[in-house]
Amino acid sequence: MSLTVTLAVLASALLHASWNALVKTGADRLMMMGWIAAATGLVALPFLYVMPVPPADVWKILVLSFALHAGYKLFLVQGYRYGDFGQVYPLSRGLAPAIVTIVGALWLGEILPTLAFAGVGLIALGIVSLAFRRTNGAGLPNDPRALAYAFGTSLFIAAYTLNDGLGGRIAESPHIYVVWLFAGDGLIFFLIVLARRGRAFLKPQRAMAFGLAGGIMSVIAYWLVIWAMTFAPLGPVAALRETSVVFAALISGLLMKEGLGWRAVAAACVVAAGVILLKV
Repeated sequence: MSLTVTLAVLASALLHASWNALVKTGADRLMMMGWIAAATGLVALPFLYVMPVPPADVWKILVLSFALHAGYKLFLVQGYRYGDFGQVYPLSRGLAPAIVTIVGALWLGEILPTLAFAGVGLIALGIVSLAFRRTNGAGLPNDPRALAYAFGTSLFIAAYTLNDGLGGRIAESPHIYVVWLFAGDGLIFFLIVLARRGRAFLKPQRAMAFGLAGGIMSVIAYWLVIWAMTFAPLGPVAALRETSVVFAALISGLLMKEGLGWRAVAAACVVAAGVILLKV
């Protein structure tokens, strides 16, 4: 990967960890996620007037992606309900790059050099190791439901990463794909939350302001990674983006006071080593 692509994906990682932290700290995490999704749709909406309507083959990918992104959000919200940010976030992100790399090799024929495969493995190992703690930040035993939802979230991440990477390549431009993705996804998830929370979702609240900020972060973060996937193989891009767990570890320990011990430092070093191998 070029330096420009690498920096773009790292910026995406920082933004992604930041908006996830907003979801975790929200009083009602589903409503916070709903307003983040709504904001992404609003940000994308003006661009629809200058973007062409995708052809049928791209719409098939978009429709599947709408379902995958909705499932991802619902599972992630539940994960944050039962577990720490410093546990759920890295575990939900950790398995995805390995899955994407394996499927990318088998399905898309993206056979990577041995060192690159080793780099993906190190990144996944470092990320997952951040998640396994006997107690949470409050000193209480970990809830197994947090792990279950985190694992489920990782499957949705792997699925939509592959699907969107393919969509960005098939579309006339990755920017066209991302605009229609966020517009549709934002509207669909807004309606899901409205159906579940009713009028309470529409009342003026802090979640609206924080959701707008998180939505802008989400749009920029995912736009950057879809753009990067048009210039580099899906597996390395997906793996490099998961360095967001290093940023998440810092947010978890320094801002949320969930504990930042030797495990987080060691895991961050393993992730960094994996990133270096991806660049070799």
